This record gives sequence, structure tokens and C-alpha cells, in this order.
Amino acid sequence: ANYEKGKSYPTIVNFYEKMSQTANTFSAPSSNGFNRSVYTSQGYAVLIPDIVYKVNDPGMSAVWCMVPAVKAAIATGVVDAKKVGITGHSWGGYQTSFLVTQTDIFAAAVAGAPLTNMISMYSLVYKNSGGGNMAIFESSQGRFKGGYWDNWDAYYRNSPVFFAKNVKTPLMILHNDKDGAVDFTQGVEYFNTLRRLGKPVIMLEYVGENHGLARRPNQRDYTVRMKEYFDHYLKGTPAPDWMTKGVPRLKMDEHLKDRKKKPEPPAKKITTDAGAETVKK
Repeated sequence: ANYEKGKSYPTIVNFYEKMSQTANTFSAPSSNGFNRSVYTSQGYAVLIPDIVYKVNDPGMSAVWCMVPAVKAAIATGVVDAKKVGITGHSWGGYQTSFLVTQTDIFAAAVAGAPLTNMISMYSLVYKNSGGGNMAIFESSQGRFKGGYWDNWDAYYRNSPVFFAKNVKTPLMILHNDKDGAVDFTQGVEYFNTLRRLGKPVIMLEYVGENHGLARRPNQRDYTVRMKEYFDHYLKGTPAPDWMTKGVPRLKMDEHLKDRKKKPEPPAKKITTDAGAETVKK
């Protein structure tokens, strides 16, 4: 909205395998926190690149497609090269988590419900159906040939957690404790690794929510937080308190007692570099 020729804009890259056909489709509010219509109406450009996959390389395929797409968009002059953010959810969250281990082209990233360790995730349970995860890796989105015991190098080189030391981009992870598609431990494993390495990482958890956010208050809350996060890193607005403050785990009980004396927001748990803050309904 209100595009000015010759002006470069902060840009959000949003993707999930192939979505370019939806570029001109109105984006209604959703559970994944990102609404392209909101961003384009508030001074952002939005880029929706497609990914073409190579067998045994779901993570690297994203790198080979996304980085050239961003560079091509920058070359048009529309995209500000220093103000590019990226967000994806589920499989898009996985590839967002992986991309920031391979490139520093992004100024900020948000990964929703990401797979982060292909080896540990392979043997976990897809709780929403009760089945195992093996088929996801061997005959679906993973595009791997066989199990990790026969294809170790491919599983390893496409797992974000093993390359966490390379991360320079500020990252916000969303992962909910009742996620029945991508096990909650995947987000925790990556967050704890990045935190141990001293990387700029924040983790949000909405207590009781599944793979996507079902409760309208939580959907609104996540949408607002994502916008505030990108506004801070891409537009230079001051960081809100939830990004800069946290509560150490050992002081959680005391904190919750104090919160009972005040009006409380919708149920959520926020984990930041400073600690974790849990708010109950």
C-alpha cells in the first residue's frame, strides 16, 4: 500500500514449499501469526518465493532457492538489503530455523513449530494421529532416502541444531507444549542450544495449544508480538518489555503469586534470553 517508486522497503519473506500462487490472495487472520495484508498496509514489502527440492536435502534446498530469491528481490531496489526478515510455520518453521544457520542475509527470523533435529524427530510420535514420524521423512516432506542409520550424513547436514553455532540472525521460536505434529522438544532443543551458545533467541509457548493456535486471544497475541518483533529489528522501533525482560525459573512461583493480584492476559508462556515468564488465564 502507498508504494513509492525508487524507495526501498523493509521486507518479510514468508514461505511454505510453493506458495507464490497466493501472492495476490487476500490474507485473512490466521493461527500462524503472519498476515501479509497487515504488513503490506504498514510499510512492508512481502516476498513469497517457491522452493524446488533435491532428494536428501530439504534444508539445503531452501538455501539454494531462498537466498538467490532474496538477492534478486534486493536487486530490484524495492527491498532494503539490511531490513529483510523471514518467517515460516511447521515445515516453513524448520526451513527458517535451518536458513539462519547457513546465511546472514536476514536481519530477523520467526520460526513457528520447527523441526530442528531430523535424527531425533524421526523416531518420535506424530501425536495428532498416533503414528510414527518415519513416513514424513522417507515418503513425504523430508524427501530422504531411507532411515537415518543408512543415510546419516543427509539427516545430519539438514538439521538446524547441529549448525546452531553459525547463527547470527535474531530468532524468535514459537512452540506449544501440546503440539501433536512437531514434538515440543524440537523447539526446546534448538532454543536451549542457541541459548547455551549466547545467540539472540526468544521462545514463545502458548500453554495448552497444539501445532497451531486455536484460541482467538492467543492468535491475536502472537500476531501482535510477531509484528512488534519485526518492527524492532527491521524498523528500529524500541523493543517492548516482553522482548527484554524475563523471569528466572527459580523465581517463577513468586512471580505467579504476584500476578494473581493483577488483571491477567490470555494464557501463554514466554521464554526470553533472561528466563521464562508464564501467565495463566
